[in-house]
Amino acid sequence: MDKDGFPTGPWTPDLLATAISQIDANRTGVDLRTVQLWFQDTDKGVSSENIRWLARVFGCDDPEATSKWQAELSAAHARLVAKRRARRKRLESGDTQGRPDNSANEALENNVARTSEQPLDRDIAGSKAKQQFRLARASEVIFSRGSPLDLPATVFAGAVALGFTSFFLGIHSVAYKRPDGLIKQVGFLWAPNWTFLFMVFMPLFFVFVVEMLAFWRNGARSRLAKLIDQTASIDAWTCKVEASSVTYWVVLIICLPFAGLFQWMATTLLPLIHGDRGDYAIDWGAIAIVHPEIVSVPASILFTGLAYLYMSLCFFLFFAGLFLVYTLAHDLSDICGAVDYRQSAERHRDTEEILVKVLGGTFRCALLGVLVAICMKLQSAYVTTNAENILDWLRDDLTSVFKAGDALGEQIAYVRPTHYSSLLVTLAACFVFLHCALCLRTIWRHQGDETRFRVCGVMGLMLAVLALLVAGYLLIDAFSGFSILLGIGLLPAMYGLVDPTFGSGKAVDQGGNLSVS
Repeated sequence: MDKDGFPTGPWTPDLLATAISQIDANRTGVDLRTVQLWFQDTDKGVSSENIRWLARVFGCDDPEATSKWQAELSAAHARLVAKRRARRKRLESGDTQGRPDNSANEALENNVARTSEQPLDRDIAGSKAKQQFRLARASEVIFSRGSPLDLPATVFAGAVALGFTSFFLGIHSVAYKRPDGLIKQVGFLWAPNWTFLFMVFMPLFFVFVVEMLAFWRNGARSRLAKLIDQTASIDAWTCKVEASSVTYWVVLIICLPFAGLFQWMATTLLPLIHGDRGDYAIDWGAIAIVHPEIVSVPASILFTGLAYLYMSLCFFLFFAGLFLVYTLAHDLSDICGAVDYRQSAERHRDTEEILVKVLGGTFRCALLGVLVAICMKLQSAYVTTNAENILDWLRDDLTSVFKAGDALGEQIAYVRPTHYSSLLVTLAACFVFLHCALCLRTIWRHQGDETRFRVCGVMGLMLAVLALLVAGYLLIDAFSGFSILLGIGLLPAMYGLVDPTFGSGKAVDQGGNLSVS
């Protein structure tokens, strides 16, 4: 092997089998005996699936070079099949003097040999030159490679580490006395936008996105492609992901410099340096201003800087996950648009199962996106109230409908930038779900009446539950008793996370499909 991991000598069956088995997308690998048959003059050809793996090996995993190699190898395979068919006809007609023509087989072997004898030819050199860092591709790799629990566990571990650090600094549970005499709890572990958000909802979001991508890449996409007699190339999926590269860069710029660095400087760094919180409410990040005996200013600057860096990276991955779900729905729509459902009822059943699975996963992601926004807005609204802690605030609001007067009381007019950012999160999550629903709706038009009515009914329930949850989010702190509406919206949303199809998976089973609930 050279420094780039490619053989310096001719390809052998052992080296080729090893290279194909090391492709991340190829979970099953390839048998050595199968590769050995490729180097022999037998009636055994190379399957379309293995041609795809060969193209990725010869194309250095570059999409453009891989596409060219796949076209060449497929053409050689087609010629080989044609030659074998002609040879069989000659033998059946008694033309024993006809000599078998192995030119196609030799062409396939020559293609294999040429990649080892000239490893730095123009095609491979060009593909290596084009290989550069692609943010969209790197983001997709984070979600699709390794264990499905890697990303959720990493996010959860980061939140746990911040919680332990706040405990060591003494700001995990800390109260301060406002100028009006109210003693208010502003500890780190009391803030739902740093506990529930990053310890529960964000990891769950990543779990569902990873599950959807694995379902699509490793089985569903190839099943749908077979319905239209096309090869389900992972490279085609990669090209669609990379087509949105600019969008990923824009979101990275928004999340890191603006939502991360600039917000940290405006709300925490400068107030800590000048000793004045200004128009922002005191929270765990600025408690050093009023209680320097609890935590020092340098320690607060360091801890809040790490926390905001962690937060901005997590939200970039959150939006990247939404983009991948968006791309998945678009890819599904493109493939299903070419399916002729008139030929087989089996195509209806296979497509319905995949559609319901994708719709349910997208619905879960949208619910979790709104739950993330609810955590953000609850904390942002609480710090301006006259409640001593967030639990008392929610309890007093819940019981306010049975009491006279306004449970909200007088609020201090603090600047609340989290209200704006939480609204962006809600809009992004709902947009992705609505886009997915519209894409799938065009596909359901070709399904049977029974399937169309059943799936449209599921979609109607999902839209109602999501709309109720969004209404609860928008009305937070808008009037006394808002927590009742919020609780009503949370109940079906929590059930939707467990069973996104609301029991329709059983109906699909009865119709001859697998359960997707």
